[in-house]
Amino acid sequence: MALELRLTQKLTQKLVMTPQLRQAIKILQLPRGELDTLIDEELAENPVVERVNEDEPIFDDGRANGEEPKQTEQNDDKGEIDWQTYLSSYNNNNDMPSLPPTGDEDANDERQNAPEDRFPRTESLVEHLTWQLRFRDLTETEEHLASLILGNLDVDGYFQASTNELAESAAVSPEVVEHVIRIIQSCDPAGVGARDLQECLLLQLNSPQREEDVVEESLILLTTTIVQHHLPALEGRRFERLAKELNVPEEELQHAVKLITSLEPKPGRNYGDGDIRYVTPDVYVHKLGDEYVVTLNEEGLPRLKVSNSYRRLLTQGGEAKDYVQEKLRAAAWLIKSIHQRQRTLLMVTESLVKFQQDFLTYGVSHMRPLVLRDVADDIGTHESTVSRAISGKYIASPRGVYALKKFFTTGLKGQHGHDVSAESVKAQIQELIGTEDAQKPLSDEEIARTLARSNVKIARRTVAKYRENLNILPSAKRKYAR
Repeated sequence: MALELRLTQKLTQKLVMTPQLRQAIKILQLPRGELDTLIDEELAENPVVERVNEDEPIFDDGRANGEEPKQTEQNDDKGEIDWQTYLSSYNNNNDMPSLPPTGDEDANDERQNAPEDRFPRTESLVEHLTWQLRFRDLTETEEHLASLILGNLDVDGYFQASTNELAESAAVSPEVVEHVIRIIQSCDPAGVGARDLQECLLLQLNSPQREEDVVEESLILLTTTIVQHHLPALEGRRFERLAKELNVPEEELQHAVKLITSLEPKPGRNYGDGDIRYVTPDVYVHKLGDEYVVTLNEEGLPRLKVSNSYRRLLTQGGEAKDYVQEKLRAAAWLIKSIHQRQRTLLMVTESLVKFQQDFLTYGVSHMRPLVLRDVADDIGTHESTVSRAISGKYIASPRGVYALKKFFTTGLKGQHGHDVSAESVKAQIQELIGTEDAQKPLSDEEIARTLARSNVKIARRTVAKYRENLNILPSAKRKYAR
């Protein structure tokens, strides 16, 4: 069979990720602290960009009076931007006009946006533990102690301070400090808050998550004995002598050693760099009367402008004009991208507050199920835009400082068709266990039946999963732990 060469034409569509669009995506994802750093870098690298010194609103997007962003004239014959008109429009209106068309507008339609480069922010260990402690019913004294203990965790998750010194500085008894340490040690990851390697391994062996593994009780007991009394022999790999001392077969000892080596000796190393980071909220929400008002945190965020001193260089030809035009275009896209970031972040947060108003008013038990699509449909944008807008961002609310991503939660179906958020169910489980009879703890099945009477249809295994996420022991262990 002969092969035939043929020339054909084919019309296709594809998304072109321009450098300008990539910059806009990056700026949208940046949390406030990193945005400040980026602006400082641009001010140092691009001489065309300057700060506005006047005390005036920073990013006025025209939504208050219904105005549309002003368009500038362009030179269609040469396909170049009329920078004189552009600068005149900018200086006269004291706002950032939209750039003239450059032929890449289709790439800015985020509804066509495919998966793109992301700039994830690794959650630190302190942030991870702080979020879990919000769901614990702590007193003010316990909250203060918890913050001191978290501040004394090293990069591996070990507690490095003295219990007595901490008790003395907080004017409480050492028993109270130990109580709070145990609360933190019950959090995820298992082993966090330990004073040494031995305690770290024992915490993991006794962790409720360990129940997911099919491990015989005798093996757990043997492993616990080795960690408590024979850790030096284990480190020296003196297995034959260790088996004789424990009077167990070498094969059984090997299983115990395998279980110990599966534990994590540095539970904090999978989180951030261990530095204590002070969160800067990107948005604030205040309650005025019966309404919640969202405002952007623009304190210290500079308003940028294009330097007037470079206007006269546009009249010169050659390399000077080309250089200025290149820098002007970079400055214009930077300012426009920051403007768009602020507007998108405000719209997303306003939508989140609208959906989760009951949570802000009554607490986590009233948090409703919410997914990215709900907010995207509400503000008329793509889910990827919402995902970028909330990445690494924090909101300061009357109930505390939260990551915006925490406002999104999966849901369960109630018996009457009403959705109930997973966080709300966890709060109910924690409340039920907190008020149970210490001598007759509630089993997972009993909790499921109690929730069913509250119109929450949930399986026993789901109760067990949520209980473990809250680092709560099963009923049999809770009875002996109290």
